[in-house]
Amino acid sequence: MSKRDYYEVLGVSRNATDEDLKKAYRKLALKYHPDKNPGDHSAEEKFKEAAEAYDVLRDPQKRQMYDQFGHEGLKGRGPHFGGFEDIFSTFGDIFGDFFGGGRQARTGADLRVDVQISFEDAAFGIEKELEISRPVTCRTCHGSRSKPGTTPETCPTCRGSGHVVRTQGFFSLSSPCPQCHGQGKFIRHPCETCHGEGIVSERKKISINIPAGVDDGSRLRLRGEGAAGAGLPSGDLYVIIHVQPHEFFHREENNLFCRLPITFPQAALGAEIEVPLLSGKTKVITVPEGTQTGDTITLRGEGIPHLRGHGRGDLVIQFFVETPKKLNKRQKELLHEFAETDGKPVKETLKGFFQKLVGM
Repeated sequence: MSKRDYYEVLGVSRNATDEDLKKAYRKLALKYHPDKNPGDHSAEEKFKEAAEAYDVLRDPQKRQMYDQFGHEGLKGRGPHFGGFEDIFSTFGDIFGDFFGGGRQARTGADLRVDVQISFEDAAFGIEKELEISRPVTCRTCHGSRSKPGTTPETCPTCRGSGHVVRTQGFFSLSSPCPQCHGQGKFIRHPCETCHGEGIVSERKKISINIPAGVDDGSRLRLRGEGAAGAGLPSGDLYVIIHVQPHEFFHREENNLFCRLPITFPQAALGAEIEVPLLSGKTKVITVPEGTQTGDTITLRGEGIPHLRGHGRGDLVIQFFVETPKKLNKRQKELLHEFAETDGKPVKETLKGFFQKLVGM
C-alpha cells in the first residue's frame, strides 16, 4: 500500500509554515493518540502516520528532499533522515512544546541546605555565612573527563549518539548507552584529578542575606550555587529556613500575639504596665478598668515586617487574670469584705445560686 502525501495527512498546504504544521499535528495527535483510543488499531495507524508526516515536514532538510523527490527521496538516507524510528523518543520534544515543557538547558543537580535562625532574626533579617560541600567542574580537565593533552573519543557502542535503540514489536525503544552513559563519548585516558568524572568535591563559604519577614519553612534560591555536572553548568542551591520558637511571642502571618498575666486588682482597677516588644524595647500600655480574661489590646505596627512590601503587622496582647494561690489572713479578710459589699458572699447556698440563674 502506497503512502499518502504528507501534506494531505496533516491537512495543510504545501507552503504551510512551521506554526501551521505544529497546529495541524497537535490536533491529529490529540485525536488519535493510543492512550485515548485503547485497542483501536485504525487510530493507532493514523497517529503513526501523522507523526511520521510531521517528523519529515518540520525538518527543513527532510522537507526539501520530500518536496523534490517525494517518498523516494527519503529512502537510503540513514536512520535519522527518513523513516520512523521511535515515536516517543523522536517526538518527546514536540509534546513538550505543546504542553508547556519543551527542551530546557541541562544543568547540574540542585542542592539543599537547612539553616536555623532565631525568632528575632526572622523578623528583622540577618546575614549568615554558610559552608557547603558541592561538586564542581574539574579545573584540570575543565569537565572533559580526559587527561590534559588527550580528547574523548566517539563511543564505539552508540557511535556518538548517546543512546541505543531496541526494537520490540511495533515500537523501537531508545535508552541511554550503557558504555558512555548517554554522553556519546568514550574516555580512553581519564583525568587523574577527577578520575574521569569531570567533577570534584569542593568546600565553599557562601554569604546569604536572609530578608526581614521570612517565616519558618521559607526557601531562598541561590542560582548557580548548586552541584555541577560533567561539562554542565551548576544547578541552584536552595536554603530552607527554620525559625526557633519564641518564649513570649507567637506569629500568625505578619501579626504577633502574646498573653500578658495581670493581677485581680489590676484587672478591676485598671493599671499602667510596661510590656516588652520584639525589638527589645518596651512600651507602657493601659489596662482598662474591669478587664476580663481574654480581652485584648492591639499595638499597631509592632508586628513582623512584610517580606514583600512596606509596613509591619500588629502586636495583639491578650490579658489573663491570675488567681493567687496563697493569701495571708489580712488578704482573706479584705476579699470576704469585698464579697459581702458586692452582694455575693463566699458561702452562698446552692439554692440561692440556682435562683439567681433562673432570674438571669
